[in-house]
Amino acid sequence: MHRSARLSAILEQLADGGSVAVAQLADALSVSPATIRRDLAMLEEQRLLERMHGGAVGRAVAYELPLRYKSVRHGDEKRRIALEAASRVTESMAVGLTGGTTATEVAKALADRHDLTIVTNALNIASELAIRPDVKLVVTGGVARSQSYELSGPIAETTLAGLNLDVAFIGVDGIEAKAGCTTYQEIEAHTNGVMIEQARRVVVVADGSKIGRAAFARICPLSAVDELITDREADRDAVRKLTDNGVRVTFV
Repeated sequence: MHRSARLSAILEQLADGGSVAVAQLADALSVSPATIRRDLAMLEEQRLLERMHGGAVGRAVAYELPLRYKSVRHGDEKRRIALEAASRVTESMAVGLTGGTTATEVAKALADRHDLTIVTNALNIASELAIRPDVKLVVTGGVARSQSYELSGPIAETTLAGLNLDVAFIGVDGIEAKAGCTTYQEIEAHTNGVMIEQARRVVVVADGSKIGRAAFARICPLSAVDELITDREADRDAVRKLTDNGVRVTFV
């Protein structure tokens, strides 16, 4: 198993404030206890866990995983969602992309298209598209966060407020009937909300693990969402509540 995938698996077990044991992790991930101890030491340096004798405990009840670890989770599902999302885009469109791993996959799916304008506040998406000669790329500016690579705040919002988008693809940390679309960081939530206001059509792209969940900060209510594209692992009761609130849901 690649180290990034291994670190992600460790953090996923800790995401609810639980604990992990070195011996159990070594057996589950088919590596040596010494390898697991090195992984735990690295994650402790990044303040993502606290080591204890024989294992580690999580630092928080629910925290935001850095994007570099999120990218290996539900990878196949995110790529299928991205291909479906890309089918919504036609020539000459102006497309908005927030940050997040699924939105990044949408950017990759659009990278070889011709005559598109893509607007993003995500540095990793900008670096992916900057070398594509047939895509007009607009990057918002703003304050960057190392967790998500997103640019947010007043500078980003001023840029977005002067633009008109045919469609915006929105990455979320949770989408739930009562809470709407949510993420962990309130400033990012507000900036992404401004992008949504500038779009004629809003499509949320989220793997099944995000459905029925609510993170700290609201991006927008469900009334702002035209479509959710997700995978078939999504909780069906949570999906039903979304459709009851007028959201069109597409499964891949």
